[in-house]
Amino acid sequence: MPEERRPTRRGGGASWRTHAVSSAVEDLVTAQRDRLGRPLRVLDLGGGTGGLAVPLAELGHEITVIDPSPDALAALERRAAEAGVAGRVTARQGDADILSEMRPDDGFDLVCCHGVLEVVDDPESTLSAVAAVLAPGGHLSVTVAGRLAVVLARVLAGDFAQATAALTSEDGRWGATDPLPRRFDLVRLRTLLEAAGFSVEHLQGIRVFGDLAPSGSTDTAADRAAFVALEQAVATHPDHAGALGGLGAHLHALACRR
Repeated sequence: MPEERRPTRRGGGASWRTHAVSSAVEDLVTAQRDRLGRPLRVLDLGGGTGGLAVPLAELGHEITVIDPSPDALAALERRAAEAGVAGRVTARQGDADILSEMRPDDGFDLVCCHGVLEVVDDPESTLSAVAAVLAPGGHLSVTVAGRLAVVLARVLAGDFAQATAALTSEDGRWGATDPLPRRFDLVRLRTLLEAAGFSVEHLQGIRVFGDLAPSGSTDTAADRAAFVALEQAVATHPDHAGALGGLGAHLHALACRR
């Protein structure tokens, strides 16, 4: 039997603003495919229109997307068809409550849970349900809204009472009219993941400086490339990654099921 052709890395499906997330996930799936010797079974919880799912399918992996929006799933199916990977992408309407129905025989190799824990009723239960559908040694990629970023944003807007509320409230909200149910900091995110049975392998802030940059400063391709390089430098700097990473508008973790 001829050797299976290895898909080339595409990496073009995600926004340049979230390049650090997509790059880290693609590096992980490449390493895991090398280890397992086969394409990965990936579940994208809240995957929407397929900004991450379709590029992963283009790399040869089997993707299941769960999302509550029928419009988003219709867009996902169109995007997958246009990319020629419709056979590797399965769309399911629902939310974290249907995770128990989604377990393949040997579990998923990777679950992506991006922008979900901020809005679910119970983040702890959601993470437990995610752990239950993962194969032993399987991985989780999770992004959440960062608390300190909104504190800084409220300060820069002159809303000091709201900044104090976001800093000191249990849920990281700046007030009763805050549209987001909760935000996280690096310590809280790590604690949640470890309590759910995960070992955290990678933790960084995303868009640490993006929302602070002057209007128009990332209009050109060169400016965007410089922004991506700066964000990567923040994530990997041996002295400043922890302190600056906590200021990210989003926080990203890669964790392995114990």
